[in-house]
Amino acid sequence: MAKTVLKNILQISIILIFNSFLAQETSEKLPKNAVNDTISKKDTIVVKKESLDDILQTKADNIRRDFPKKMIYLNKKAQVKYQDMQIDADYISIDEKQNLVYARGKLDSLGKIIEPVITTQAGKKYETNEFHYNTKTKQAIAYNARTEESEGVIIAKKTKKYSDSVFAMTNAIYTTDEYFIKKKDTAADYHMRAYNIKLIKTKEKSQIITGPIQLFIERVPTPLIMPFAILPFSSKRSAGILIPSFGERQDVGFFLNGIGYYQPIGEHFDLKVLADIYTKGSWNLRPEMNYMKKYRYSGSFSADIGTQVRGIKGLDDYNKNSTYRIAWRHTQDTKANPFLNFSASVDVVSTKFYNNTLNNNYILNQNVLNTQQNSTVTLTKRFLKLPATITATTSYSQNFATGKSDLRLPQMNVAINQFYLFKSKTGVRSGLLENITVNTGLNLTNYVQTDEGELFKKEMWDKLQTGLKNNIALGTNTTIAKYFTFSLGANVDNALTTKTIKKFYDPVADKEITATDKGIAGYSTFSSTASIQTTLYGMMKFKKGSTIEAIRHMMTPSIGFTYSPDFGGSGYGYYKNYYNATGALTPYSIFEGGIVGSPSSGMVGALGFNIGNNIEMKVKSKSDSTGVKKIKIFESLNLSGSYNFAAKDHPWSILTINGQSSFFNNKLNVNTSLSLDPYKIIYLPGQDTGGIRTEDFGHFSVQGFNVQLSYPLSSEIFGQKTDYAKKYKSKGEIRNENYYFDDDNYARFDQAWTLNVNANYAYSKTSGNRIPTRMASVGLDGSVKLTPFWNINGSTHYDMVTKELAYTRIGFSRDQRSFTINFNWVPFGQYKVYDFFIGIKANILSDALKYKDRSFTQPNPPF
Repeated sequence: MAKTVLKNILQISIILIFNSFLAQETSEKLPKNAVNDTISKKDTIVVKKESLDDILQTKADNIRRDFPKKMIYLNKKAQVKYQDMQIDADYISIDEKQNLVYARGKLDSLGKIIEPVITTQAGKKYETNEFHYNTKTKQAIAYNARTEESEGVIIAKKTKKYSDSVFAMTNAIYTTDEYFIKKKDTAADYHMRAYNIKLIKTKEKSQIITGPIQLFIERVPTPLIMPFAILPFSSKRSAGILIPSFGERQDVGFFLNGIGYYQPIGEHFDLKVLADIYTKGSWNLRPEMNYMKKYRYSGSFSADIGTQVRGIKGLDDYNKNSTYRIAWRHTQDTKANPFLNFSASVDVVSTKFYNNTLNNNYILNQNVLNTQQNSTVTLTKRFLKLPATITATTSYSQNFATGKSDLRLPQMNVAINQFYLFKSKTGVRSGLLENITVNTGLNLTNYVQTDEGELFKKEMWDKLQTGLKNNIALGTNTTIAKYFTFSLGANVDNALTTKTIKKFYDPVADKEITATDKGIAGYSTFSSTASIQTTLYGMMKFKKGSTIEAIRHMMTPSIGFTYSPDFGGSGYGYYKNYYNATGALTPYSIFEGGIVGSPSSGMVGALGFNIGNNIEMKVKSKSDSTGVKKIKIFESLNLSGSYNFAAKDHPWSILTINGQSSFFNNKLNVNTSLSLDPYKIIYLPGQDTGGIRTEDFGHFSVQGFNVQLSYPLSSEIFGQKTDYAKKYKSKGEIRNENYYFDDDNYARFDQAWTLNVNANYAYSKTSGNRIPTRMASVGLDGSVKLTPFWNINGSTHYDMVTKELAYTRIGFSRDQRSFTINFNWVPFGQYKVYDFFIGIKANILSDALKYKDRSFTQPNPPF
């Protein structure tokens, strides 16, 4: 019995162990996820993955479910929320089997969408007529989608969303019209249309990339078509196409002016390349590079290089000229280094650059009237402990009338800060000795005047002059008898140069020769002055009740004595004599025409005077709170001259009178000057030149007279603004402006205008000429606003001597909501040109189309 029980237990144990191994082997051979309730080695239950990653929330006024088809239908005020997306529509259907969401806007009785589907994702709203969304792939297709991006809006017939960062659109328009975006207008004042658009969005920036794109204005297509466009939505600098102006010039034909491309280069540089193209064969290339390092420096390099073609090839009027202009601007930030400063303003042009300019901007801003061009590079060194400033300068000046160029290479000035010669005993300076100040400095100059073709060639170096000058000026002053200021001064000039001249008459050539002597030579001169001045006041009062209450006269008379010896004496050696062609002994300075100038000849012991005047008047005024108003009769009226006691003849100098005043509430400004010769000038019968200045004193003939007047006129001067709120009851808004309307529904507003009138008259006689030279002109410069968005402006000058109009420009500008239209016209003169430009104002397109440069050198326009 016991054996039988033990035998049964052993059999059962073997069976259990075998089955256990069998079950373990079978489980390892089964494929994973074969059935949902299969137990793995770790006893983990494997469940089929859900099709949705999040809960799909729905709501609507009417919800219907179709369980066999796995469909959900939402009607009226339907809403679906899934992850970061929310869809609001009139009708939404959800296909749970296909993972699709379809939304449609509200329909009217004719089946037209009257309320769009609004999709919100990541804080951005999208309006569409119909919307398809796959919850599994997160891709979407929208029809007639309206997408607002930065300052603009995109409306596309079909939009496909590939991911949260990539959208593809077909048959789309883009505009930045503010009124259209805010739905205040059903039609944009402008838009750009492209068949294919790709919108790429990232965390830092977004951009639109298009195929061929065309500009429409008020739904009218323009000929401005680009093969592609890249519109960046970013606050950073971005590359873009530069839109040109277009027009016609009589001499070179139709043109595109300023077409080009802008490209930022790294953090500190940007590059702009412009081109001017003319139909008669002329062309111009204008590269410009700007650079800036914050708190250190900024600047730019630019150039104008081109070829101008005039006339017809093969005819006599044909000519071809090459021109160039190279410019460099550099400014150092004051915070960079207070002890070392470097700046540059370099502008080098070809001699006939402005006469053959291809850049119309030079015509419109009157640069073509330039007769001289200057360039300067300056390095300034200051010291913390030394009272000195060292300035090194290189300058280049071009005179287009003479064709000559002046070059200073280099010029160095060492200036010692002003200091007192003696210390103050009490801490408060008084008396002549304690007030003595010393100013001194050293100036080194290398100078040459040369032709354009001789620059940096042997001919230029042969003519180069080097000069060194030192000036020591001492001055002091004190008060005498409370009302008089007494001043003393002395000047010492020392000069060295490497070239002097020698003059002689060559009988063989029968002409006077000026030869150059190379070698160091110099001179020293000194002079002293003493002067006294005071201020006098006078007042004349009128009777009570008179319109004029009082006239005040302030006079500042001063007299001074100047002394300097005769440095033309033979003892100094600064002046020599030679016999001219007529055999007359003629003196000349060996430093004549040199870089350091010539010392004065003839003793000077002159008593000079100056009388300054200021005259004001007080009149009654109801507009002033004090009841009186000051009127300036003469802001300044000065008379000056001198008498030289040491002169052998003509001791009296030319007398000069200068005046300045303003009238009509300081609107009319008048500046005048008059020079009088106190000696009589006689001419031989029948001759108008070669006048002889006699010793006959007291005739005071006019040698020069000049008067300049300027008067800025405006609509505000001639009347107060109308209070339209009181005068008209009807009020409305047109664009961004509020208007008041009269009974006939015409808008009423102030038509502001300005007109600056400038007049100049000059009369002058050169030495010995009977017939004077006269110049008289009147200039007008003004603008008028026909409406708040229409502005006409222009300028002209009329020469009253030649009776001809000089430079004249007429222009207008039209402010459309999203862009401006500018037109400028020069109707006659050397350059007859009109220029037409359309520019988009939005910052985003200013960057993409570069209507206005958006770089670190030019801040964003405040639109």
